[in-house]
Amino acid sequence: MKLIILDRDGVVNDDSDGCVRGPDDWRALPGSLDAIARLCRAGYRVVVATEQPGVARGLLDLAALGAIHTKMQQAVATAGGRIDAVFFCPHAPDAGCSCARPRPGLLLQILQRFHANPTEVHAIGDELRDLQAAHAAGCRPVLVLTGKGRRTLADGELPADAAVRVDLAAVAAELAP
Repeated sequence: MKLIILDRDGVVNDDSDGCVRGPDDWRALPGSLDAIARLCRAGYRVVVATEQPGVARGLLDLAALGAIHTKMQQAVATAGGRIDAVFFCPHAPDAGCSCARPRPGLLLQILQRFHANPTEVHAIGDELRDLQAAHAAGCRPVLVLTGKGRRTLADGELPADAAVRVDLAAVAAELAP
């Protein structure tokens, strides 16, 4: 089975230093929906892994988060793709949970659920902690330069095994030519 794990904010949709609080705030990045559809056509299972500390902070509730994910999944379906699952961490950054990146807990849950070999799984993110979690889980980390990706690249200290691509469309073009 071919599996790819995508961070949500900054990879699939616009990111901000704030929080996507509802479906009206969710906007797909140019080319991301078509990239997901391309990956699906090539036989990839697509999973989104997202941290949502806004839930713990009271900035959005689980119903709003569900509505955001429904909008995302409908937009991907309209483009001809699908998202097989959405995993999320609702904890505050200081909660010490195992699912908040750079810890690999969320990715390990996905790998277990899909019975995937981590060395064959690309994990795409726009922040250093995304790449660190992918590396720790044994996945293939890929930094995209959307969202916070350019700042992450400029800051340096990427894992040695991290690849860098301009956006999700470039990743899809490479993995699903």
